Amino acid sequence: MRRQLFSGVAAVMLLVLSCGADRRNPRGGGDNAGPSLQPSTNGHLLAQPGSPGVATEAFAGLRTLDLGPGRTASLYLPPGRPPDRPSPLVVLLHGAGGTAEDGIGLLRPLADEAGLILLAPSSGGPTWDLLLEGYGPDVAVLDAALAEVFAHSAVDPGRLAIAGFSDGASYALSLGADNGQLFTHVIAFSPGFWSPGDTRGTPSFFVTHGTDDQVLPIGVTSRRAVPRLERAGYEVRYREFAGGHEVPADLAAEAVRWFLGNDA
Repeated sequence: MRRQLFSGVAAVMLLVLSCGADRRNPRGGGDNAGPSLQPSTNGHLLAQPGSPGVATEAFAGLRTLDLGPGRTASLYLPPGRPPDRPSPLVVLLHGAGGTAEDGIGLLRPLADEAGLILLAPSSGGPTWDLLLEGYGPDVAVLDAALAEVFAHSAVDPGRLAIAGFSDGASYALSLGADNGQLFTHVIAFSPGFWSPGDTRGTPSFFVTHGTDDQVLPIGVTSRRAVPRLERAGYEVRYREFAGGHEVPADLAAEAVRWFLGNDA
């Protein structure tokens, strides 16, 4: 409950500040995120998938990526996956006060059957940098984690998603739109806001929210953010459900089917 309260306060505060206005490089500067862990000021990621069939990472299961002093990410590779066949990848972002393990848990029950590579960093502070001061070191850590995965695992560039829950969902919406040349899909479970910056590309969006959410009330969050996404020209699948601040298993499964194009 403490995590949920922090998430709600942080997200709603930023929603109030950002509602109706776009975010344009809140701390100035240019593209300097990368494996060197230099903070990004505009949220742009530099890592790109390698050539299909080149990477031959044979490891299967959960492992920890060391990304520099005090910074790690969790990586899950499904068993039985041919190492040279490009696989879909989902970046998972935890809620406020959470960890990489919480992020992995969002889709871990579905990863094996769907053949998903899961990558989940941990935020450097109590929540993601955008909700505190604007884009910075968390973007750099994610960039380094992606570069590590792309260097050792074959990833399908046509099925590359960023997803999250609560504060992580808000971060996924914003970072996904700002990196639409990399992410083809964005999945947001109970987000607090969308704060567009220097947007790129045209990813597709999947958003869910509980009508009884007491942490991030739907009326001032998704019911505002989704129409803004649609007005901006994005394709959005939006699902409201009778429930609170949570990720229903059936909607998580639908999100994966939508991502993989298996629910037509």
